[in-house]
Amino acid sequence: MKLNSFFRIFLLVCAGEGVFILPFVLARIFRPTFLDVFQIDNFQLGTLYSTYGIVALISYLFGGTLADKFQPKVLMGSSLIMTSLGGFYLSFFPSFDLLQFLYAFWGFSTTFLFWSAMIKATRNWGGDNKQGKAFGFLEGGRGLVAASIGAIGIFIFSTLIPADIVEISFIEKKSAFQWVIISTSIIVFLVGLLVLMFLEELKQSEKENRVDIVVNNSFKTIIKVSRYPTVWMLIIIVLCAYCGYKVTDILSLYAAEIMFFDEVNAARVGSFQMYLRPIVCIIIGYAADKSSNSKWLLRGFITLFFGSMFFASGIIKAPLSSLFIFSVIVTGIATYGLRTLYFAAVKEGNIPYVFTGTAVGIISVIGYTPDIFMGPLMGSLLDNNPGIIGYRLVFGLLAIFSIIGSIASFRFKKLIKN
Repeated sequence: MKLNSFFRIFLLVCAGEGVFILPFVLARIFRPTFLDVFQIDNFQLGTLYSTYGIVALISYLFGGTLADKFQPKVLMGSSLIMTSLGGFYLSFFPSFDLLQFLYAFWGFSTTFLFWSAMIKATRNWGGDNKQGKAFGFLEGGRGLVAASIGAIGIFIFSTLIPADIVEISFIEKKSAFQWVIISTSIIVFLVGLLVLMFLEELKQSEKENRVDIVVNNSFKTIIKVSRYPTVWMLIIIVLCAYCGYKVTDILSLYAAEIMFFDEVNAARVGSFQMYLRPIVCIIIGYAADKSSNSKWLLRGFITLFFGSMFFASGIIKAPLSSLFIFSVIVTGIATYGLRTLYFAAVKEGNIPYVFTGTAVGIISVIGYTPDIFMGPLMGSLLDNNPGIIGYRLVFGLLAIFSIIGSIASFRFKKLIKN
């Protein structure tokens, strides 16, 4: 079934964020509530993310080959439906040990079946000259989807709790959040059905152009692509940028514990970040097609450094709500801008088009390791250093990653010129 171009990217956007809502976005927006109703601490939540990350790390290596053998619509649709079933299980509030198995399952369903298929479908949509636009729309649209689903969740949660949230009982809070999980799972399931039914299949010529290189000679291709110096700079860039993105997970918790926002307003901080994402990503995506990705990467890391230093300095605390929101905006602009740029920069890194999938796979395997270590690291710093001290340490660490990312971006730019 032929669909117009924007409906195709609309489906990719809905699927691209919908699949990650249950494992990550709910905990990001409702972090204080999530920790309370599941009776876990920050370190344990970080451990769940690590379990997810370990399974995902293995899945990156093999998911690319799968994406070259099957149509993206089949893989993505199946992934969304499987992930939604995990969400229904989550609504029964399993124990921490069972949550470990659930996050391992999500690490498989959202990565092995989904990630490479989504990147491949997005690249196909962008063609030869609009990769920045394609990934800008993808990242920006994903932010809008996350914000919209987050807003729905906040509305459901706030509707089901008493007017005086301070006096809410644990049972009432748990029941309200259960409906948030169930509603989100239904949305993800429906998106999966839409993808299976309506996402256009890739043309056979695109598939034929990739199979000989990626599938039949995958080991030789990995060795060849790993010799590109720009690939290793992009690995460092993605790793540092993704650390910044992972740190945004704790901003709603910062709002609750340091700024003394109630749980609904703290959740709104998490949702507010996501409304920045479409604006930043789409603008940066167009800029990436007309300017230098390496230049914008460097600017992004410099901006991230200043945003992290605002928090690391310890000056952001109640009642300075305006300064807090300003710092959230600065950090959000940097992290979402960097997310748009790092895969758009593959072409600028003089990596041949036929090796794009392999390059993305190599970059993802190492670049997304923050899924493994950042959660426990942040959780440990926050749990062992109560109050604002723990947050200062986390953002101080982010400032260091920003410096490393800036150096890698500068080196990437030099390699391109040479």
